[in-house]
Amino acid sequence: MSMHRLSGCPSCAEPLEEGDRFCGVCGCAVSAPPPAAAADNPTIPIPPAPPAPAAAAGGYGTPAPGVPHAASEPAPGWGSAASAAPTLVDDPAAWAATPAEPEPEPEPEPEPEPRQGPAGATYASSGHGNPYGANTPPEGTPWGPAGAPYASGASADGPEPRHDRPEADPGTPAEGTPWGTGEAPYENPSQPGGAGGGRTCVACRAGHVDTDGYCEHCGHAQPRERDHLEEELGSVAAVSDRGLRHHRNEDSFAVAATALPGGSAATVAIVCDGVSSASRPDEASAAAAGAANEALLEALPRGAHPQEAMHEAILAAAAAVNALAPQTPGAQNAPACTLVGAVVSGGLLTIGWVGDSRAYWVPDDRAALPRRLTEDDSWAAQMVAAGLMGEAEAYADVRAHAITGWLGADAYDLDPHTATFKPDHPGVVVVCTDGLWNYAESAREMAQVLPADAATRPLHSAQVLVGHALDGGGHDNVTVAIVPFAMQPEQEPGPDAEPGPAAGQE
Repeated sequence: MSMHRLSGCPSCAEPLEEGDRFCGVCGCAVSAPPPAAAADNPTIPIPPAPPAPAAAAGGYGTPAPGVPHAASEPAPGWGSAASAAPTLVDDPAAWAATPAEPEPEPEPEPEPEPRQGPAGATYASSGHGNPYGANTPPEGTPWGPAGAPYASGASADGPEPRHDRPEADPGTPAEGTPWGTGEAPYENPSQPGGAGGGRTCVACRAGHVDTDGYCEHCGHAQPRERDHLEEELGSVAAVSDRGLRHHRNEDSFAVAATALPGGSAATVAIVCDGVSSASRPDEASAAAAGAANEALLEALPRGAHPQEAMHEAILAAAAAVNALAPQTPGAQNAPACTLVGAVVSGGLLTIGWVGDSRAYWVPDDRAALPRRLTEDDSWAAQMVAAGLMGEAEAYADVRAHAITGWLGADAYDLDPHTATFKPDHPGVVVVCTDGLWNYAESAREMAQVLPADAATRPLHSAQVLVGHALDGGGHDNVTVAIVPFAMQPEQEPGPDAEPGPAAGQE
């Protein structure tokens, strides 16, 4: 048998016998022409035809249904259709000297099998190998469903291309432009509220928090730093809570300790309540508490009398709140707040206040009578003081909590209230806003709620009082400071000292 003789039918692979010119099974012509005089012997092998995605009609490699092979467009750079993708014909003379395996015309083409290409990308096969040494097919060739570049098995409906680059190019960014933290090149842009988008919502963990403190995605109000504050400094402690009805905490407090010229200790507690009907009440209360505390810490160590120091501290607080007001002359609704403060120093108890925040005296010996140490600057207090209404009737009126004194640029002539007491037995001072005393208005009610060990556990006691207000409904912000008063060696009282709180009764 000639070395150029086929050993099997090129159509059905049926074994052939010597002298057969046609296949006995399918009738295909099997005779081969003599070899060409000048055989093609290239030094570089001709690469096979490019792949064609199964779903791409009219793409390279496999023609669209109904289009003959000869009419299909060859891939760029592949030469003529005769040499790169020869067409099977019935005339034996039309064969090349060493043809590639011809495709029988009667037989339908087999279903393309997936072929793994470089870098893990999957290409559709049309019976030819993957001709590309690079990771991408020729320019203009559409990607198949499983052939997305660099996808490593990603599905067709995976991440969208990024649109934050020029011309929506999903490729790599410009040279020198780093990817964001944890960002893959083909992922969607990071959601607002991420590492570069400001605070992230504590509820949905995805949305961006706007300047008003609400999530732009789910609308959830974010907790603020002042929603709940606690501080304990030596023997004094304070707790402030937003309550259950208000959207922010407009109360503020300051607690401190310092030394008097003689070396004895002085304890300070300031509590302020922002006026909700005024503008920026939270800023007003914070400014007032800070200014009053700073003024007391400056005056007491240099020997100023506590009552005088308290008076000057309230004036300093008023100036700090006035500074928040708009500069426009005659502007209304300026920031405003109330203030109540207590100083325990040298065996004396000094109280100062403006507005309806209060101070209560509660003896350690609960057999002794407690006492309220302040009188409200309010409509109800004025009605009672004038004898026009009883206390129960006045405080039941809807106008009861309308204040007649406050700190702020639009306040009436400021007249700070101050008083100094010399208690004759130990106890604690409860300094609080109306968010607490609305649920324990009388001194006796306050003493009943206050834990018996308040003098030794002031922070715990403040927490209990705030919890009492929240259990009662928490309609307002709640702030309370607990200042223990321990007995001092016998000293001469100050010039303005009044009888001890235990001597009186509410």
